[in-house]
Amino acid sequence: MPPLPRPQLPLPPQLRRAVVVGAGSFGTAVAVLLARGGMRTTLQTRTRGQADALVEARENVAYLPGVELPRELRIEPAAHGLARAELVFLAVPSLGLGEVIAGLEQAGLTRRAALVSLAKGLVPPDGTPPTALLRARFGAARVACIGGPAHAQEMVREGAGLVAASSDEALASQLAAMFIRAGVVCEQSNDPVGVELAGAAKNAAALAAGATEAQGLNAAGAAAGHIFAEVWRYAERLGARPESMIGLAGTGDLVATALAPQSRNRRAGELLAQGVPASEIPGRIGQAVESLESVPLLARALAGAGIEAPVNDALRRLIAGELPLDEWVALVRATVPPPARWRERAGAGGLWERMRGWFGATRRDREP
Repeated sequence: MPPLPRPQLPLPPQLRRAVVVGAGSFGTAVAVLLARGGMRTTLQTRTRGQADALVEARENVAYLPGVELPRELRIEPAAHGLARAELVFLAVPSLGLGEVIAGLEQAGLTRRAALVSLAKGLVPPDGTPPTALLRARFGAARVACIGGPAHAQEMVREGAGLVAASSDEALASQLAAMFIRAGVVCEQSNDPVGVELAGAAKNAAALAAGATEAQGLNAAGAAAGHIFAEVWRYAERLGARPESMIGLAGTGDLVATALAPQSRNRRAGELLAQGVPASEIPGRIGQAVESLESVPLLARALAGAGIEAPVNDALRRLIAGELPLDEWVALVRATVPPPARWRERAGAGGLWERMRGWFGATRRDREP
């Protein structure tokens, strides 16, 4: 199927040369879209052999089969460096992202280049959101992330609903314009940590639902709901906003992951429920499963922040083989979330305080 027609938007004037580091399914798909949209794009692989294979086949047979790589897309090994890049997309698993970030300057990254994380996981050892690491090293104005429901095959054939998040409005706007030009809907957000934690939550929730579905749909739904609620309490403490969790980057991405027949995270949960050890699951699926690594990191981050998160921690123990499946299901069914934070009742003190504030504001409004 040919790609969808794309709106003829002008390229962002400041960013015209992009490098995508990592030639997995999502990295390859992003590189294809950028090239289609008119960006001078380079896709970097880990090794020379991988680069040569992609150049010869003009297709990523291992990770994005059936999608022709545009002739305008340059392919090279990561050893070529980043000296020419104005925009660097980091499409590597979050487990190794810290090492990649540490080597960016040595790879020739210049001060003018912006950095965009495509990871939907957390960085070890403490479960740090990728943009938090990038901001600490390079400054917030140069850092962004991409979230939202974006299955790679469908994204390059029919489109997707992405979220470009950065604390810098100009960068978020430029990223959104690039993807829209390539025929993909892209929302702008100024909440990168919220978008990243939404992505981590949806992976964990899909894994939890997959591990529970055979025991009942109610239990599977409860597992996913508990995961999201626990992660949200952590995200809120970090300053994230609820729309990041309930919008495209959170529940939108969760639905796409939960419904996808080829969802790695859901399938990993199903295999856990069948008694397959977590260490064997990536080999069974044929690709890395980010949630198997990110759930323990997420549980550690929640515990470190003092967040009550029994379901995330139980999922961690299920992955580690420390919690039998029946005990996991029983815990999911029996867990009661913390009580709601009720508004202050209109008792004497609360009511009079509010009235005093209202009358004070009214009096000030009347003063000349």
